[in-house]
This record gives sequence, structure tokens and C-alpha cells, in this order.
Amino acid sequence: MKAGQLVIPCALGRGGIVANKREGDGGTPLAAMRILSGYFRGDRFAGARRTRLEMRPIGAALGWCDMPDDRNYNRPVKIPYRAGHERMKRDDRLYDACLVLDWNISPRRRGRGSAIFFHLARPGFTPTEGCVAVSPRAMARLLPHLGAGTVLKVVR
Repeated sequence: MKAGQLVIPCALGRGGIVANKREGDGGTPLAAMRILSGYFRGDRFAGARRTRLEMRPIGAALGWCDMPDDRNYNRPVKIPYRAGHERMKRDDRLYDACLVLDWNISPRRRGRGSAIFFHLARPGFTPTEGCVAVSPRAMARLLPHLGAGTVLKVVR
């Protein structure tokens, strides 16, 4: 990943970079996506407060709907939730800092992918489910320079 003159290691989706993103394919969209806002775990990643982005704390009831037929597809939801969803308060720290990218947000297209985030990477930068992920140190370094409308561009 490049940020200005910085070259930062990152993890991408297990399905590689895809031009035709589909729900569950593990692909990272080939796209230029604005960073809209973010979520953070205040108990684990205090650096998330040093940004111009709107950052909301992650509570136990925060989820993200990933069920294409649900009216809240690709939106935050309160859990427990009746349809398929992802729990945002994770044990593995991936979402300790989690930025929402504008992939399939407005307009939303059923089945075109949900929860495409910019978040923290697993040790060893193993593939994501379609997101872009960086180390906690890189995220802390980038956050002060990010604002609403900053564009994350995925290229081949």
C-alpha cells in the first residue's frame, strides 16, 4: 500500500483483487473508495482518537449486516440481530481500529459485497475476507492524516 511516499505492507482479500465483487467471494474490490468514518475499541486502540474522521466506539451490541436479502444489508445493526451479521467487537483485535469504506454503501446493491473495511491485519498479514488491513503501527501512523473523503484506491 502507498500513502504519499510511504510504502506500507497490507493484507488483501483471500480471493485477490476482483473487478466484479460478490458477497462471500473473499475478493477485495478493484476500486477507489472514500473513507467515510470509523469504529474503534477505546480500551485497546487509543490512537484512533487522533484523526479527522468521525470515529465511534465499538460496543458489545454493534454488528454489521451481511445478509443480501435483509433491508439493513451492508449497514450497522444492533445485535442480537435476526439476519446474518458480523460482530464488530471482536476478540482478535482486527477491528480495534476499523474504517468504513464506501463500497456498496450508496446505492446498495444486493449481493455486491458488505463490510469492506480498512482495519488491522492479522499477524503475518494473512488474507482478509475482502478488506484492506495494515499493522496497528501503520494504522496509528496513518490515522492523523485521514479525513472524511480520503480515498483508498485498490489497483492491480
